[in-house]
Amino acid sequence: MGSLWLGAFVGFLITLVLGFLFPGVGHLIGGLIGGFVAGIIARGGMLRGALAGFLAGIFGGIIIAILAILGLALVGGVAGGILGGLFGGLAGLAIGVIAIILAIFGAIASTIGGFIGGLLAR
Repeated sequence: MGSLWLGAFVGFLITLVLGFLFPGVGHLIGGLIGGFVAGIIARGGMLRGALAGFLAGIFGGIIIAILAILGLALVGGVAGGILGGLFGGLAGLAIGVIAIILAIFGAIASTIGGFIGGLLAR
């Protein structure tokens, strides 16, 4: 049996790199490919592969949402003081919510990829 967490981490990294290189469509395709690789590394059947793919997809969305909130609050604080930090934090929160919604779609794509990868690694 392979490592579930190693598969999820490697799948997350692949999703992150492909999403960065090809914005927009790259997140879904990266999720599918990252989930596929996560499923292969997890080795344990379709359900274990799907779980590794899901974890890979959802970690990316959560981390992007956290970075968006913190980054925009920091930029707003540097540019406009305390009031800018407040508005930057609110803008980051809005973008973070959108990122979480998009992460759900990425997690679905990663789960499908992990399901297929787990099937082939069996």
